[in-house]
Amino acid sequence: MTMTDLRTTIVRLLSNMASAKEIQQYLKRFSRLDAARFAVVKVGGAVLRDQLDALVSSLSFLQQVGLTPLVVHGAGPQLDEQMQAAGIEKRTIDNLRYTDAPVLAVVRRVMRQENLRLVEALQAEGVRATSIQSGVFEAQYLDQAIYGLVGKVARVDTDGIQAAIKVGSIPVIASLGETADGQIVNINADWAANELIKTLQPYKIVFLTGTGGLLDGDGHVIDSINLSTEYDELLAQPWLHSGMRVKIEQIHDLLMALPPSSSVSITRPDELAKELFTHRGSGTLVRRGEKIRCETSWDALDLPRLQTLIESGFGRKLAPDYFERTQPYRVFVSEHYRAALLLTVEEGIPHLDKFAVADDAQGEGLGRAIWHVMRNDVPRLFWRARPENPVNEFYFEEADGCIKGERWNVFWYGLDAFEDIRIAVEHCRERPATLKP
Repeated sequence: MTMTDLRTTIVRLLSNMASAKEIQQYLKRFSRLDAARFAVVKVGGAVLRDQLDALVSSLSFLQQVGLTPLVVHGAGPQLDEQMQAAGIEKRTIDNLRYTDAPVLAVVRRVMRQENLRLVEALQAEGVRATSIQSGVFEAQYLDQAIYGLVGKVARVDTDGIQAAIKVGSIPVIASLGETADGQIVNINADWAANELIKTLQPYKIVFLTGTGGLLDGDGHVIDSINLSTEYDELLAQPWLHSGMRVKIEQIHDLLMALPPSSSVSITRPDELAKELFTHRGSGTLVRRGEKIRCETSWDALDLPRLQTLIESGFGRKLAPDYFERTQPYRVFVSEHYRAALLLTVEEGIPHLDKFAVADDAQGEGLGRAIWHVMRNDVPRLFWRARPENPVNEFYFEEADGCIKGERWNVFWYGLDAFEDIRIAVEHCRERPATLKP
């Protein structure tokens, strides 16, 4: 498939999800990657059981646009069912399935069945896929006296994976390991996926679940998490139950072992394309992120870098004397100058003058992260945006109120007095532009 065909296919299939600009951004990012570094997709047994058609459809789409994800799967619910049918009692120790010889026989049979079921479903839809049931995870016993034939990954062999990717075939990998002397061992699927990820260091890591993301205290999906600014606060939440806490801690440890560009997405199989190719996404996006600093004067900042960020974010040049005639109140900027919020004070009320996010940071949650830091520090604020500004959807979510106009929409939060709102609206309507047409 040529690059033109690739672009046309993505635009056609995602036209109802995102703007052409968004789609082109992600296409450009993904096409630069080495094939093995695009994405590792971890599929739980419940997804294989309940959402196989949606999974096959999403993986088919990725192959159509020239991308080859690696798929690692488990089979927990299927194992429970087959063990019960065989009259074998399930024993768990430290959340791991105790595995003796009879259990291992069921594990091997079920893993093979589920692996081939996915591969055959993919091939039936014309998707090139390769079954890899062994030879990837060299393992050591975790503790044979306690857990039986349960292993931990000692080494990852990617030869079979690379051979599949080289011919554009999706590797479908079962989470079984072998010891150096050839004994098959049961490996927790999350552990297997994590070790594969650490070896390959992919750009995207995707966990497919039925819930479609990590849920907050109200049962709503958390759209993005910036670990650098939100991790400690998140762990302190009373609603964070033990299972989700463990998942977040594992993701944190995983991302700390990967390049800063890597990210984890947690979503449903039918939303996979939307999560990968649109800024808004569809599940929970977790990134290591960047630390956010707050300054009160231009002297503490690298103004050429800040100017470059603003001009690239808006696609227009700043007025030449902008920094000379603008008195900052607060400037929030990410450590690598990929996102910034510039605040002034107008008639005693904080005012957002500029909000810029670099092209390559859009869609990764950095804008929301820096906004979150700012909002915790600034209890009231007003700002304006052009009616056609694509960020308005976010602004409407964050604002307590908005007055729409032909040239400007005026937003605010934390302003209770009518007089303050009047001042904010009049200032925004009269404020001179600081970006060149």
